[in-house]
Amino acid sequence: MTTMPDWLDAIRWDANGLVPVIAQEAATGDVMMFAWMNREALQKTAELGRAVYFSRSRNKLWFKGEESGHVQTVHDIRLDCDNDVVLLKITQLGHEPGIACHTGRHSCFYQSLQNGGWQAVDPVLKDPDTIYK
Repeated sequence: MTTMPDWLDAIRWDANGLVPVIAQEAATGDVMMFAWMNREALQKTAELGRAVYFSRSRNKLWFKGEESGHVQTVHDIRLDCDNDVVLLKITQLGHEPGIACHTGRHSCFYQSLQNGGWQAVDPVLKDPDTIYK
């Protein structure tokens, strides 16, 4: 009897054992954030139904919302055609509307190139100083 290969083995991990991940709000299609996952983070995300990333700056697992309360419930995990980018379809919890960005904004992609410079085009929904301890 042959066993199915581990689904994590299908992913093309980079030289550091990481894969880029895009979090997209399921209800709106908004791209909320970009992050990285290692095998353990992706496995835990699949098991828990909650986004778990790998923080490169802290060199450890990062349970999204562990400090802010802005948890991401994961509805679907998708892999791109080259098997080297993961897409999470999520619901952003913790504030209405959901806050994914550490700046207190809905999405991390709040800057728009306008007139040769980057302009913040989305409002701060909650002061980050009141979110993080």
